[in-house]
Amino acid sequence: MTRESDIHALLKNTGARSDVIDTVMRVDAVMQNWRRRMNKRELGHKAIAALGLSIDMAQLDTLLAIAALENEFGEAGEQENTVGMVADRLHIDPSRASRLVSEMVGLGYVLRNASQADSRRTVLELTDMGWALVHAVLSYKWLLLSDHFSTWRTEELEKFVPLLEKFSDWVSDSHESETRHATEIEALAHSVQFPGSGRKVG
Repeated sequence: MTRESDIHALLKNTGARSDVIDTVMRVDAVMQNWRRRMNKRELGHKAIAALGLSIDMAQLDTLLAIAALENEFGEAGEQENTVGMVADRLHIDPSRASRLVSEMVGLGYVLRNASQADSRRTVLELTDMGWALVHAVLSYKWLLLSDHFSTWRTEELEKFVPLLEKFSDWVSDSHESETRHATEIEALAHSVQFPGSGRKVG
């Protein structure tokens, strides 16, 4: 069985510094724990329960996608909202997005209107109820986050966000890493070709 020491040796052989290797392993452990907690949507469920909301997480995500806050979606938040945009923002298929939007329209949280740019196109807007719900959920989340970060020193806060934003770009840069380590990746692929696996490499 592969041990962490074996992976450490592999990275060492590629020229990675010891501090980089230690960081990779620690960050990966944090990310795996974070992923498991994010998959459970702990904070979202806590917000729904604490605020006494009668919607589920998928419906809440739909409202947040329509709200399209600039700090989350950037320039996308200035565009007209359509079902297609909701699907893109939530990474779901358009038919599911359409069903979710219809549910929120039926509950009174979303309105369908004709686009000002093209009257043939339907755009989505939050009602006052929808905005109130989004405001309450975000306020709940930010209250908890601000309470946590209030224990951090100013210099820690000033360093953390830029570094986190820089780190968040690593997935989009992964193609170059795959190219640089094509030989090692090919060897790893061969190492898991067991009899009957049905997958061929090379």
